[in-house]
Amino acid sequence: MRRAIRRHLTEKLGARTNRPFNQLLALKGISEGARRQAALAERLLVDAPAASRLVDRLEEDGLVLRRAGEDRRCVRLELTAAGERELSFLVDALRELDGELGEYLPASEVTELQRLMGKLQEGLVTRQSGDGAPPTDGCE
Repeated sequence: MRRAIRRHLTEKLGARTNRPFNQLLALKGISEGARRQAALAERLLVDAPAASRLVDRLEEDGLVLRRAGEDRRCVRLELTAAGERELSFLVDALRELDGELGEYLPASEVTELQRLMGKLQEGLVTRQSGDGAPPTDGCE
């Protein structure tokens, strides 16, 4: 299911941007609160060097800024206006996809699916952190 959705999204996005899908996902992650490279790596399920290379590329392209955090070791990630524009392509495609998927499930089933997916996500986050709190690395 994940592959089919990703393929469909990639096709939709191909007409709007030539930006790789993983870069768009990184922009989405940053916009949703993954402000550190470690958090972004965890969200994208990649290792720290891969996240660093990805952020390097986004920064080179003018989509992301690295800002000093509260601690010298920490760097906060922020989207630029250009990053927001690129992200809007993904957000629009996701909205369209939601509408398309609604053709296959009645509203009550979509609501139930969202409830069940939220429950699974909450359980996995709780299990990973041991106490329900998201993991931190001291750079908040």
